[in-house]
Amino acid sequence: MVTLTVINCCVFRLGSGDVGVVQPTLSLLPPSRVELEQGRAALLCLATGGFPSDWKLGWKVGGSSRSAGVSDSPGVLGKDGTYSRSSALTLPADQWKKAGSVSCEASRSGQTPVSQTLNPDQCSE
Repeated sequence: MVTLTVINCCVFRLGSGDVGVVQPTLSLLPPSRVELEQGRAALLCLATGGFPSDWKLGWKVGGSSRSAGVSDSPGVLGKDGTYSRSSALTLPADQWKKAGSVSCEASRSGQTPVSQTLNPDQCSE
């Protein structure tokens, strides 16, 4: 049996065995109509419930990796022993409308990535 104990924001494994890997759940929020009217599109990706803390978030626009316009938050340890983090992507509104798709992907070495995708033409403005 493995027990997780949180002490001063640190996780300690007690007992034998491996706690295992937990894929985060992704939520991808589209830009608001007000932002689009102002000529920009800010998208927010929330990753919750992942373990361990080394899951990384990345973006794809129209199927191509994107790092420009990205702002990442550090991981936050929850009371349940899992980690949450967020990443924001800001694009010019015209790029958002022409993108075809925008995806947020959570990845970790040796694990199958988790992703969520938005299609601009399916998002109501």
